[in-house]
Amino acid sequence: MVVDDEPSILSTLSAVLSDEGYRVQTAESGKEAIEQMAALAPELLLLDIWMPQLDGMAVLQQVRGMGTPPTVIMMSGHGSIETAVKAIKMGAYDYIEKPLSLNKVLLMVQHAVEERRLLLENQLLKQVVRKRHEIIGKSAAILALREQIRSAAPSSGRVLISGEHGTGKELVARAIHAESQRAAGPFVAINCAAIPEHLIESELFGYEKGAFTGAQQRKKGCLELAHRGTLFLDEIADMSQTTQAKLLRVLQEQEFYRVGGRERVCIDVRVIAASNKQMTDEVKKGSFREDLFYRLSVIPLWVPPLRERIEDVPLLVDAFIKDIAQEQGLVGKRILPEAMAVLMNHPWPGNIRELRNAIEWLMIMVRPATVGLSDLPPSLRTTSDPASMTATGTLKDARHLFEKEYILAQLTKNDWNIVKTAEFLKMDRTSLYRKIKTLGVTIPEEAT
Repeated sequence: MVVDDEPSILSTLSAVLSDEGYRVQTAESGKEAIEQMAALAPELLLLDIWMPQLDGMAVLQQVRGMGTPPTVIMMSGHGSIETAVKAIKMGAYDYIEKPLSLNKVLLMVQHAVEERRLLLENQLLKQVVRKRHEIIGKSAAILALREQIRSAAPSSGRVLISGEHGTGKELVARAIHAESQRAAGPFVAINCAAIPEHLIESELFGYEKGAFTGAQQRKKGCLELAHRGTLFLDEIADMSQTTQAKLLRVLQEQEFYRVGGRERVCIDVRVIAASNKQMTDEVKKGSFREDLFYRLSVIPLWVPPLRERIEDVPLLVDAFIKDIAQEQGLVGKRILPEAMAVLMNHPWPGNIRELRNAIEWLMIMVRPATVGLSDLPPSLRTTSDPASMTATGTLKDARHLFEKEYILAQLTKNDWNIVKTAEFLKMDRTSLYRKIKTLGVTIPEEAT
């Protein structure tokens, strides 16, 4: 939209910009521009400063309060440096003086449109990343964890996250970073277990050119890359004693030297560590430094395994189906109650990671739009077979498992109707409810 009280400016800019492929709307006053703004939602505003009634600066102020404001380029034939600076401070993209150079206008418009596109693309990508790293669930354990994250995030206190493999410890670390005052800074993750011992120091601290064979130029380490942000140290228990000692000093001093360097590097980094091991046991065994443990464990958090938040399985399944469908261009699927019951009663030793893998298998390998019991992955079909599951257990375990699987089968057969199932089993309803609770049978939410 071009806003100017001079008809010649409006006609010239409208014609030139239209020739370049832009859709152009004009307004002869600030009042007219504001009235059209809501309906047209322009991406770019070429706005004259000096106009009667409502001048350009007043329009700019109103425009900046919109939900998704347009990019604004101010124009003036009576301007000054002070006016230009004021306009930029108020949120204008740039300032151009009259008489207008059409080449300069076109170049400025091109840059403004491209920068806006990149900004919106960046915002969209951040939303996608934020959604992908969302902690899904409404179980009591997850609600409590979210509350702990909200409490811990605003501080600079170091956090030690404990939990089994695949429970989502990195998601918790990212959530803390996203809700912290460092959210605009970098989030750098390093898996201490995945990097060989002789390389971990160069990954953490970086190195100078010539520090070792192959070091052909200076490289910043994760600590330096995370400056004014968050460094996530996953599987911290697998870090060597030598590196532990050096990391302890960094936490104390907030400074270090690159490998092979003499220049002191000062940093401002919040460290979040995680481990699937019981850290107090590692300290007792002597494999992890006690002083480093207490430095890292200012705020200890625990991520529950999936088997302890089984009511979250349907929510996770739904989220995974949507994510995988979008990522791989697949058609979404609906999980039938009997199949969902098996998913909810599976122990999931691999936790959320194992569940996502199972859903990805279903999305790729199952052709029908609805997923029933017979469509489940072979591993789940095997574990839902009492004979195969009790082969190595005690008689008590076998009896418990048989009862659980038999009642689960009857509930599924009767569409999770407790009264019908109790009648078939010749049990009263109260006894069946008690047995369901004792055996740990989880009833899908849609069936309750």
